[in-house]
Amino acid sequence: QLVARTGWTTAELDAAIDEASPRGPFDLVTLLIGVNDQYRGLEVEGYRERFRGLLARAIGFAGDAPGRVVVVSIPDWGVTPHGADRDRVAIARAIDDFNAAAWREAMAAGTRFVDVTAASRSLGDAPGALAEDGLHPSAEQYRAWVDAIAPAARRALATAR
Repeated sequence: QLVARTGWTTAELDAAIDEASPRGPFDLVTLLIGVNDQYRGLEVEGYRERFRGLLARAIGFAGDAPGRVVVVSIPDWGVTPHGADRDRVAIARAIDDFNAAAWREAMAAGTRFVDVTAASRSLGDAPGALAEDGLHPSAEQYRAWVDAIAPAARRALATAR
Protein backbone atom coordinates (compact mmCIF):
# COMPACT_ATOMS: atom_id res chain seq x y z
CA GLN A 1 0.00 0.00 0.00
CA LEU A 2 1.46 3.33 -1.07
CA VAL A 3 0.89 6.15 1.40
CA ALA A 4 3.38 8.91 0.51
CA ARG A 5 2.96 11.82 -1.87
CA THR A 6 5.46 14.15 -3.49
CA GLY A 7 6.21 17.22 -1.41
CA TRP A 8 5.59 15.80 2.05
CA THR A 9 7.71 16.26 5.12
CA THR A 10 8.17 13.62 7.81
CA ALA A 11 5.34 15.18 9.84
CA GLU A 12 2.99 15.13 6.85
CA LEU A 13 3.81 11.48 6.13
CA ASP A 14 3.22 10.57 9.76
CA ALA A 15 -0.22 12.22 9.69
CA ALA A 16 -1.08 10.53 6.39
CA ILE A 17 -0.18 7.12 7.82
CA ASP A 18 -2.60 7.82 10.67
CA GLU A 19 -5.31 8.66 8.16
CA ALA A 20 -4.62 5.75 5.77
CA SER A 21 -4.33 3.15 8.56
CA PRO A 22 -2.35 0.65 6.48
CA ARG A 23 -2.80 -2.96 7.53
CA GLY A 24 0.24 -5.18 7.70
CA PRO A 25 2.21 -7.10 8.03
CA PHE A 26 3.85 -6.50 4.67
CA ASP A 27 6.70 -8.57 3.24
CA LEU A 28 8.57 -5.41 2.20
CA VAL A 29 8.37 -1.85 3.48
CA THR A 30 10.37 1.02 1.98
CA LEU A 31 10.92 4.43 3.54
CA LEU A 32 12.23 7.44 1.63
CA ILE A 33 11.46 10.72 3.37
CA GLY A 34 13.29 13.90 4.26
CA VAL A 35 14.08 15.94 1.19
CA ASN A 36 11.18 18.30 1.91
CA ASP A 37 12.23 18.64 5.56
CA GLN A 38 15.64 19.79 4.27
CA TYR A 39 14.15 21.97 1.51
CA ARG A 40 11.85 23.74 3.97
CA GLY A 41 14.78 24.49 6.27
CA LEU A 42 13.87 22.15 9.12
CA GLU A 43 16.67 21.14 11.47
CA VAL A 44 18.38 17.80 11.00
CA GLU A 45 17.93 16.79 14.67
CA GLY A 46 14.18 17.32 14.47
CA TYR A 47 14.18 15.33 11.26
CA ARG A 48 16.12 12.55 12.96
CA GLU A 49 13.55 12.28 15.76
CA ARG A 50 10.59 12.28 13.35
CA PHE A 51 12.40 9.81 11.07
CA ARG A 52 13.05 7.49 14.04
CA GLY A 53 9.30 7.44 14.72
CA LEU A 54 8.48 6.72 11.07
CA LEU A 55 11.11 4.00 10.99
CA ALA A 56 9.53 2.35 14.04
CA ARG A 57 6.18 2.46 12.27
CA ALA A 58 7.73 0.94 9.13
CA ILE A 59 9.20 -1.89 11.18
CA GLY A 60 5.77 -2.48 12.70
CA PHE A 61 4.22 -2.63 9.22
CA ALA A 62 6.85 -5.27 8.37
CA GLY A 63 5.62 -7.47 11.22
CA ASP A 64 8.32 -6.19 13.59
CA ALA A 65 10.98 -7.57 11.23
CA PRO A 66 13.53 -4.79 10.64
CA GLY A 67 15.27 -6.84 7.95
CA ARG A 68 12.17 -6.41 5.76
CA VAL A 69 12.47 -2.62 5.81
CA VAL A 70 14.54 -0.80 3.19
CA VAL A 71 15.39 2.82 3.89
CA VAL A 72 16.25 4.82 0.78
CA SER A 73 18.45 7.91 0.97
CA ILE A 74 17.07 11.25 -0.12
CA PRO A 75 18.16 12.62 -3.49
CA ASP A 76 20.05 15.85 -3.97
CA TRP A 77 17.66 18.38 -5.48
CA GLY A 78 20.46 20.96 -5.59
CA VAL A 79 21.81 19.43 -8.81
CA THR A 80 18.55 20.21 -10.62
CA PRO A 81 17.67 23.51 -12.32
CA HIS A 82 15.76 24.41 -9.12
CA GLY A 83 19.07 24.51 -7.28
CA ALA A 84 20.87 26.60 -9.91
CA ASP A 85 20.33 29.93 -8.16
CA ARG A 86 21.11 28.58 -4.69
CA ASP A 87 24.21 27.42 -2.86
CA ARG A 88 24.55 23.91 -4.25
CA VAL A 89 27.44 23.07 -1.93
CA ALA A 90 25.34 23.99 1.12
CA ILE A 91 22.41 21.97 -0.23
CA ALA A 92 24.65 18.93 -0.79
CA ARG A 93 26.10 19.27 2.70
CA ALA A 94 22.62 19.47 4.23
CA ILE A 95 21.40 16.48 2.19
CA ASP A 96 24.44 14.53 3.42
CA ASP A 97 23.62 15.47 7.02
CA PHE A 98 20.00 14.35 6.66
CA ASN A 99 21.08 11.10 5.01
CA ALA A 100 23.67 10.47 7.72
CA ALA A 101 20.96 10.86 10.35
CA ALA A 102 18.68 8.43 8.50
CA TRP A 103 21.56 5.97 8.00
CA ARG A 104 22.41 6.02 11.72
CA GLU A 105 18.78 5.37 12.66
CA ALA A 106 18.43 2.63 10.04
CA MET A 107 21.57 0.86 11.24
CA ALA A 108 20.58 1.18 14.91
CA ALA A 109 17.18 -0.35 14.10
CA GLY A 110 18.62 -3.20 12.03
CA THR A 111 17.03 -2.17 8.73
CA ARG A 112 18.59 -1.97 5.30
CA PHE A 113 19.80 1.30 3.78
CA VAL A 114 20.26 2.08 0.08
CA ASP A 115 22.00 5.15 -1.32
CA VAL A 116 20.27 6.75 -4.32
CA THR A 117 21.79 10.15 -3.61
CA ALA A 118 24.87 9.26 -5.62
CA ALA A 119 22.70 8.41 -8.63
CA SER A 120 20.76 11.67 -8.27
CA ARG A 121 24.04 13.56 -8.22
CA SER A 122 25.66 11.69 -11.09
CA LEU A 123 22.61 12.11 -13.31
CA GLY A 124 22.08 15.71 -12.20
CA ASP A 125 20.11 17.53 -14.84
CA ALA A 126 21.42 15.43 -17.72
CA PRO A 127 18.97 15.01 -20.60
CA GLY A 128 16.27 12.55 -19.60
CA ALA A 129 17.18 12.49 -15.90
CA LEU A 130 14.37 14.75 -14.73
CA ALA A 131 10.63 15.00 -15.22
CA GLU A 132 9.23 17.90 -17.19
CA ASP A 133 9.12 20.05 -14.05
CA GLY A 134 12.94 20.07 -13.95
CA LEU A 135 12.98 18.97 -10.32
CA HIS A 136 11.60 15.47 -9.86
CA PRO A 137 13.26 12.32 -11.16
CA SER A 138 12.27 10.95 -14.55
CA ALA A 139 11.46 7.33 -15.25
CA GLU A 140 15.09 6.95 -16.38
CA GLN A 141 16.39 8.16 -13.03
CA TYR A 142 13.90 5.99 -11.15
CA ARG A 143 15.25 3.00 -13.10
CA ALA A 144 18.73 3.80 -11.76
CA TRP A 145 17.26 3.96 -8.26
CA VAL A 146 15.49 0.63 -8.72
CA ASP A 147 18.78 -0.91 -9.84
CA ALA A 148 20.30 0.29 -6.55
CA ILE A 149 17.32 -0.73 -4.39
CA ALA A 150 16.53 -4.13 -5.96
CA PRO A 151 19.32 -6.16 -4.28
CA ALA A 152 18.33 -4.94 -0.81
CA ALA A 153 14.65 -5.52 -1.59
CA ARG A 154 15.40 -9.08 -2.74
CA ARG A 155 17.31 -9.77 0.49
CA ALA A 156 14.46 -8.29 2.52
CA LEU A 157 11.89 -10.41 0.70
CA ALA A 158 14.03 -13.51 1.26
CA THR A 159 13.67 -12.96 5.02
CA ALA A 160 9.88 -12.79 4.67
CA ARG A 161 9.54 -16.41 3.57
